[in-house]
Amino acid sequence: MVSTKISVLVVGATGATGKHVVKQMLNLGNNVKVIARSKERMMDLLREEKDEDKTNLLDVTEASLLDLKQDELEKLTQGCDAIVQCLGHNMSFSGIFGHPRRLVTEATKRLTMAAAASHGRTGDPPKFILMGSNGVANPNGMDEVRPMLERIILFMLRYLIPPHADNEGAAEYLHSLKEQQSEANKEVKWVVVRPDDLIDDDDKISKYNLHNKPQKGLFGGGVATRANVAHFMVDLVTKDEVWKKWEYQMPVLMNIEKEEGSETKK
Repeated sequence: MVSTKISVLVVGATGATGKHVVKQMLNLGNNVKVIARSKERMMDLLREEKDEDKTNLLDVTEASLLDLKQDELEKLTQGCDAIVQCLGHNMSFSGIFGHPRRLVTEATKRLTMAAAASHGRTGDPPKFILMGSNGVANPNGMDEVRPMLERIILFMLRYLIPPHADNEGAAEYLHSLKEQQSEANKEVKWVVVRPDDLIDDDDKISKYNLHNKPQKGLFGGGVATRANVAHFMVDLVTKDEVWKKWEYQMPVLMNIEKEEGSETKK
């Protein structure tokens, strides 16, 4: 009998956005696997929850992802319906300029390779969901051309700030992967979520919009709370209609700004 519970692997699970994905998936009663360097840190984050304890649905592998062997990754992805990658570089000098400089890209390559050798409840490889950024252009060339000043800034970021080039590399790899797998029987399908300027707002989920390309400028155009980004990622995992709408795309998420005197509902 095929299980009705969804199983998901979350990478970057103790990060500022990944923790929300884990909490929301557990609250829905789904099975969650995580790769985390500190199991204690993961459990401490979940103990902050006021809701019912659902850590019995959680399986923590204590490791650094890039230190795992490929067959170990394949075992972790086996049986998963989706992989959610929220990995990012620490915003410190060593995190930005130290190694591994291609953390996001290398993790994307290794996880999609593992996904191609795995299958979930339906017999298909797990969906792959990558958290990107609004500063990363869609490699399909469909984004609007940015103003000259923003293009200059992005050019400088690409060569001076390794994490930006890393995020671009991961998106480019996924687009090339689609072409490479076009003749394969089992194709790893993906979505790259591009939040606008990320902010923290505890666990509060509010209304947000999704666009197929950036709507405003690179800086100060809009915001996206981490809980909302996680909410959309969870919808991609759990709702087929949401996945089908955004499959192989790079949606941009922006919070809906509450107008003065108006009321915003979830």
